[in-house]
Amino acid sequence: MELRIKKLDPGASLPERAHHDDAGADLFSNEETVLEPGERRVVKTGIAMAIPSGYVGLIWDKSGLSAKGGIKSMGGVIDAQYRGEVGVILVNLGKEPYLIEKGAKIAQILIQKVELPEICETEELDDTLRG
Repeated sequence: MELRIKKLDPGASLPERAHHDDAGADLFSNEETVLEPGERRVVKTGIAMAIPSGYVGLIWDKSGLSAKGGIKSMGGVIDAQYRGEVGVILVNLGKEPYLIEKGAKIAQILIQKVELPEICETEELDDTLRG
């Protein structure tokens, strides 16, 4: 599978894996900004991508950012048909302002295969032990 990436800004960084077999590819900030304690903001990456049909891009935390700075990504689903700029929603759960520098790793994206079931209304569901 090939993941095509378009730079929307020449200075943007392409996603990259730290190691060849890492599940996630790092996403990088394309702007410098300060997140105040309790503040939530969409941080731009400066890239768009063409995720193939039948796949999805899932945005996850960078554990170092969470552990050291209290910076949490609020997740995200990048659908196969989306071609706009990838933004990462970040919130500062720490007690101090946090500087996000341009080019800093801010999240990681996992590209995963998804099932696309037909959604059907029904009058009955099967019983289970859990109920």
